[in-house]
Amino acid sequence: MHKQSFARKLSKKKSNQRTMSESNSNDVDWVFYCDRPEWEDVTPIPQNDGSFPVVQIAYSDKFKDIFNYFRAVLAKREISERALKLSEDAANVNPSNYTVWHYRRILLKELKKDLNQELEFVSVICEDTLKNYQVWHHRQVVVEELNDASKEKKFTAKILAFDPKNYHAWQHRQWVIRKFNLWDDELEFVTELLEDDIRNNSAWNQRFFVINHTTNISEGVSDEEIQFTLKSIEKAPNNESPWNYLRGILQDGGFTKRPEVKSFAEELYEKGCRSPHLMGFLVDCYEEELLANNNEEIYNKAYELCFSLFDKYDPIRAEYWKFIGRNLQSLYGNEDNSESNSEKS
Repeated sequence: MHKQSFARKLSKKKSNQRTMSESNSNDVDWVFYCDRPEWEDVTPIPQNDGSFPVVQIAYSDKFKDIFNYFRAVLAKREISERALKLSEDAANVNPSNYTVWHYRRILLKELKKDLNQELEFVSVICEDTLKNYQVWHHRQVVVEELNDASKEKKFTAKILAFDPKNYHAWQHRQWVIRKFNLWDDELEFVTELLEDDIRNNSAWNQRFFVINHTTNISEGVSDEEIQFTLKSIEKAPNNESPWNYLRGILQDGGFTKRPEVKSFAEELYEKGCRSPHLMGFLVDCYEEELLANNNEEIYNKAYELCFSLFDKYDPIRAEYWKFIGRNLQSLYGNEDNSESNSEKS
């Protein structure tokens, strides 16, 4: 409920910001750069689209005015307060322009500006353009220059409350955690997200990121993580992420060392669950068992699963399951069952 409430607030805030941005285009208080006395010494440089532009963009007069002057100050590498203000206007009308942000960073450094204020500015842009790579990169550079990430986990949590699978927010959060060693409470944060939405694939990825970097997947950690994952699978057996996560935490020790996991999967299958992720997991379990001990019963189970997957339950990856089935047949099949299984293929 709290997260939904925040999402509505942020959505409303974004809407207000867009309204303000749109109104600024027609704002009677807006003075074009070409009409500002302090810019009389600058000759604007219009955009050159060539003689025959294929698809000419209909820029607003305000947009053209800002960037005509931006190109002019950029051409002469002007370092000034007015150039910094111009870069702010340019970033507001086109936050995806990498050159604007690059030049702005040069200005901030040369003018020795307070980067905490810059962080506040870029926060507003981030919230209004959640999936803008250039803005997130600018934020990362500013945080690195400040050498202070104290606001970043809270900020990314705010973004993720509105957009739980935002790639840029997750990428920035991971960078911050690694760079500044901010691992404390991250597992609890991820657990909360998964309790809110068990299908949050990004949160599953983050969980493995945290576990993989903070533990050596000891037996105690594995027990806790296995139980958490199995309970999650029970809620949504068709969700691929917890199955992949389970493979990840078992990969070093192997499936055969945790018989309770295979038993869980087999019981789920016996109850009628035909999730391709469950069936694929069982194939992996049986393959590992066959590596240790060639057993006809286990081979038949594995091959039957492969056949069911390519024939009915996972047609998108049918060729893959055919390949796995043929590989099992060549490695573990005897003459009798190989002939029988060949008829199915």
